[in-house]
Amino acid sequence: MKRPHIFVTQPIAKSALDRLRKVASVTVNPDSSRIIAKSNLIAAVKKADILFPRLHDKIDRDVVVANPKLTAICSMTITPDNTDVAGATERGIVVTVCPPIVAEATADINFGLMLAVARNMVVGGKYVRAGKFPGSQSNHLAGSWVHGQTIGLIGGGGRIGKAVAQRAHGFSMRVLYWTPRRKPESEEREAGLIYMPLDELLRESDFVSLHSPLKTETRHQIGARELKLMKKTAFIINTARGPIVDEAALVRALQRKKIAGAGLDVFEFEPKVSDVLRKLPNVVLTPHLGSGVAELRERMAHIVVDNIVAVITGKRPPNIVNPQVLEIR
Repeated sequence: MKRPHIFVTQPIAKSALDRLRKVASVTVNPDSSRIIAKSNLIAAVKKADILFPRLHDKIDRDVVVANPKLTAICSMTITPDNTDVAGATERGIVVTVCPPIVAEATADINFGLMLAVARNMVVGGKYVRAGKFPGSQSNHLAGSWVHGQTIGLIGGGGRIGKAVAQRAHGFSMRVLYWTPRRKPESEEREAGLIYMPLDELLRESDFVSLHSPLKTETRHQIGARELKLMKKTAFIINTARGPIVDEAALVRALQRKKIAGAGLDVFEFEPKVSDVLRKLPNVVLTPHLGSGVAELRERMAHIVVDNIVAVITGKRPPNIVNPQVLEIR
């Protein structure tokens, strides 16, 4: 029986790659520093039986229809946001993802962004690299408290929100949260969460942290109106999905000092990032590093391999998104 051919859009852990090569021929795009160009992705898909993409790869209809023999899209993502699942299903292509195992890693970077933007750590680092040293008690780069402040978690009743809350309690912070459906009181007590209506949460919080899933109803959940409700001394932190925030409104609020700053790991039009955002000193930016922990990425790669092996051996993949495809076969 012919060995299937797998295309991997960026390098993965050697241990996972070794497993793949035992069951298939594998081609890996060797450049981990940038997202593969769409034309190159389509060219690679035309030669592949199975595609192994990442969250940043746009697996749209053009990619899905590029090869009539494509059997599976096994993505290293928690949700198939960037995959045309309907188009894949229509063509009998299996789509798989990973289980939600990134909460702790994402909470780490969420809190890192909070500390970095509140304490001017990035700006301070640039000063030192430029040979500048204002003095250990200079007010030149004086920032804001994190300890003892109030953090408001929007959509924060899930795994990542609760993981951020756990870290916030370590800083003696008051933790508010809002979700469309309030959690049971017992769950709130256990996680140390205080429920508050959205507008009130925005008014009270020193840090507004976003954790909503990206849906039609959450796109631009934070816009000009919501930003106007925030304190001028408050910061917004987004490690969820970029389009949850109206980026143009955020830029205006930051430029006009309607809020103190922002820590952003995700962007509305990523991988494109606003020129203005990149230049603002009160914004800390990271390139969607939420799950960027080597050990976690290795674990995720092995989960994708598990899904691929199941496809190859005719078994039900553990994390299939469109199981109806299996019924059609």
